[in-house]
Amino acid sequence: MCHSKCGGGGCSVSMVVKVLVIIGGVNWGLVGLGMFLDSDFNVVHRVLVSLPVLEAVVYLLVGVAAVVKIFGCRCKKCMTSCANCGTDGKMEGSM
Repeated sequence: MCHSKCGGGGCSVSMVVKVLVIIGGVNWGLVGLGMFLDSDFNVVHRVLVSLPVLEAVVYLLVGVAAVVKIFGCRCKKCMTSCANCGTDGKMEGSM
């Protein structure tokens, strides 16, 4: 997706995907830090400890968001936004 290159303008799904990927990345970073410090910094687990099914749903949504981020959103609004910034829908150097 080229939204970070051309300054945004994507659909609401793209924004949700961006937020979920950031949440997942920060959570994984905190999990790794917690392992070094012999502690549990898994924020998703701490917030949803009494709701394991909802915790699983959050992890699943973060995973789906990552896959969408890899392949890019192909909705009309995102494709028009990418066409307007002169790219083919992918950032330079992406797969």
